[in-house]
Amino acid sequence: MDADHEREFRDFVALRSKSLLHTAYLLTGDWEQGRDLLQTALANTARRWPKLLDREQPDAYVRRALYHAHVDRSRRLGWGRETLTAEPPDGAPSGGGGGTGADHADAVAQRHDLVAALRRLPKRQRAIVVLRYFEDRPDAEIADLLGITAGTVRSQTHKALTALRVTMRDQERISAQTEVQTHPRTEIEMQGEGRAR
Repeated sequence: MDADHEREFRDFVALRSKSLLHTAYLLTGDWEQGRDLLQTALANTARRWPKLLDREQPDAYVRRALYHAHVDRSRRLGWGRETLTAEPPDGAPSGGGGGTGADHADAVAQRHDLVAALRRLPKRQRAIVVLRYFEDRPDAEIADLLGITAGTVRSQTHKALTALRVTMRDQERISAQTEVQTHPRTEIEMQGEGRAR
């Protein structure tokens, strides 16, 4: 790579790496794996940078490299079969106070649940959801990036959203049961509700 191409590539990386890292995180569900994935995709792109036909819009090429690297790594390394977490998945959530802190904690918990649900999706469905809903890309562009038809994009989107709804509904049910178990109502509270009606 000559000096001009190297400068162009460095400028591109400086400008777009934050957005690409967020996409990599959403694909992998883990910041470190996302960084590794992005580095692999950028290394592949750097090798081909002088040969890119349209260096005015290299984003599409890098994103395609990112998605393909993710699928390749998943196949080779078996990522997604086991996920390390700070707490055991069946452990009770840590307690929290009320007020706005609890609202923020609920939002964080919901975001965590959504990322965990995304991780459970098959790789192609996850890529489609990320491209469509987090990057706001149209079906035709998603199809082009992933090398599939627009009809496949729509059907996989439907399947992914159905799976996410079921997962999130199940998670809400589990949270509600946990809430009832950790904060059972007393007989006096239940009698007070009966009088209020």
